[in-house]
Amino acid sequence: MTTFSPASPRSRLAMSWADIMDVDMCASSDIDTASVVSFEPFGNGSVSSATDMQDQASMSSGASVFSMSSSIRAQSFKHEYGRDLNNYSEVYQLPADDEELDRLDRQHTMFKEVMGRYPPPMWRVLAEPPPGEQPVACLDLGCGSGCWILEVARDFPHCSCVAVDLIPMQVVDLPPNCRSEIDDINLGLQHYQDEFNVINARLVASGVRDYAGLVDQASQALRPNGLIVFTEFDFTVCGTDKKSIVFDVPELSPPYLPRWMSMVRAAVIERGGEVDAANHLYRWVSEHPLFTDVVYRSFLFPTSPWFPSDHPDAARMNRAGSLMREDIQTFLRGARPLLLSGGMDEAFVDAFEQKADEELRTARLPHFIHVQNVYARRRP
Repeated sequence: MTTFSPASPRSRLAMSWADIMDVDMCASSDIDTASVVSFEPFGNGSVSSATDMQDQASMSSGASVFSMSSSIRAQSFKHEYGRDLNNYSEVYQLPADDEELDRLDRQHTMFKEVMGRYPPPMWRVLAEPPPGEQPVACLDLGCGSGCWILEVARDFPHCSCVAVDLIPMQVVDLPPNCRSEIDDINLGLQHYQDEFNVINARLVASGVRDYAGLVDQASQALRPNGLIVFTEFDFTVCGTDKKSIVFDVPELSPPYLPRWMSMVRAAVIERGGEVDAANHLYRWVSEHPLFTDVVYRSFLFPTSPWFPSDHPDAARMNRAGSLMREDIQTFLRGARPLLLSGGMDEAFVDAFEQKADEELRTARLPHFIHVQNVYARRRP
C-alpha cells in the first residue's frame, strides 16, 4: 500500500466535505489563499509517424480550423478490440472514439463542480494585455475531447489557444482563436520555447514515459510569470484512510473495483506510462528552479453515491459519487483494449468488468479516487 499524504484513519461517517478538497501546501504571498481553498458548489504508432504529423500541424501563432478528412482519420486511428485507438503511441492505449470523448466531457463537468473552473491565478495571467504588448497564449497538453481548451478559448477570446493530442480535436465549431495540433508530447516541447502564458496537462500520465522530463519541458515552453497546471491520479482506489488499495495478483474476488484498477495500473506500467506521477507532482514542481508560488491541492472523489442520507454533506458527496461512478463505468469498457493487448484472457476481463460494474451500482463500499493538482508560476 502507498500512503498518499499524512492523515489519520477516519470512519466513513466522520468524513466531511472538507476531506474531499484539502489544500495541503501553498507557498506564495502573491496567491489569494482564500480563493485557493474555495470551490464552486454543486448545482451552480511510431515516433517517425508522430513526427511526420507534427510537421503537418500548424506552428504559427494564428488561428486555424482543423478539417477531419478521411485520410487524416485513417492515419490517426486504428481499430482494435472493438474500439478506436490512436495510431501514433504505443504507450497510451485508451480509446479515442466517441464514447471515450463523451466520457471526458462528462469528467470535465465533474472536475469543474468540485475543483472549480480554473486555478485562481489564471484570470490574471490570461488578462487581455495592453495594446502593443505580446498577445497571451494557452497550451493544453493531451487535450482529449478538447473540452478544457475550448472553454478557455471562449472565456478568453483574446487568447491564442493550442490543443495538442495524438488525434485532432473532432470539433465542428472550433473557435477562431483555437487550433488543434497532432503530436506526441513524449517527443518533447522544444518547438514551443517561451511561447505560452498558461500550460495545462490533465490525466496524461498513462501516456507519458518521463513525467519529470515533461515538467521540465513545460517550464521551458512557459513565458516568465506564466502559469503551469498539472492534474493526475495514480490509477488506484483508496479507502477512507486515504491509502491506496493495490493488489499484485489478478484475482476475481471482492473488492472488485480496487482489484480491477490494480490490473489497469499494471498494464499502464507495462506500456511505459508513469502511473505514480500524481504522487510526485508537488516535489517535481516545487524543486524545479524555474517555478515559484507552488500550490498543491488534493481531491477525494467518491467512487459511487455511498454516503448515508443522514451525513451532513451527503447531497454534495453523493452528487460527486454519481458523476464519478458514471465516469468509472465508462472507463471499465474503455480499458478493455489496454488489458486485452497485454495478453489477458477476454472472458476473465469481461467477468471482472461485470463484477466491478455491479459493485459500483450497489454503492455500498466507501471508496475514493484521489486526484492531485499542482499549479505554479514561472519565475520572472
